[in-house]
Amino acid sequence: MFLGTYEPKLDQKGRVILPAKFRDQLSDGVVITRGQDRCLYAFPTDEFQEMFNQLRKAPLSSKQARDYIRVMLSGASDETPDKQGRITIPANLRAYADLNRDLAVIGAGTRIEIWDANQWAEYLETQEEVFSSTADEIIPGMF
Repeated sequence: MFLGTYEPKLDQKGRVILPAKFRDQLSDGVVITRGQDRCLYAFPTDEFQEMFNQLRKAPLSSKQARDYIRVMLSGASDETPDKQGRITIPANLRAYADLNRDLAVIGAGTRIEIWDANQWAEYLETQEEVFSSTADEIIPGMF
């Protein structure tokens, strides 16, 4: 499980050093793709395969499913961390997420998310307020 927030830097070649706590789970490979909220999702290869197996069950007659799958898969890139734990984020994905030098890499359970640090700070500020004022049960059976 991926947990926590880390603040690595993006180098001039578009590489990022993965947080040490995440490296073992990503050592067999990682798939990076467009995420929602203009961040990137990075999945261990086996987790991405499992997610894809669920996506492929969607009917081809569903325009919404086709659109989602196209956007998700057309931007996907499989990477293997190097000996220093670095992965390269392709230019098209850096542009999609508006990544600059300062990043926020967050653990989101089965995946990590890669954000521009300033965009993450803005998102988090808004969402922490929503989080603290949530009165309804969002996840069934929780709280």
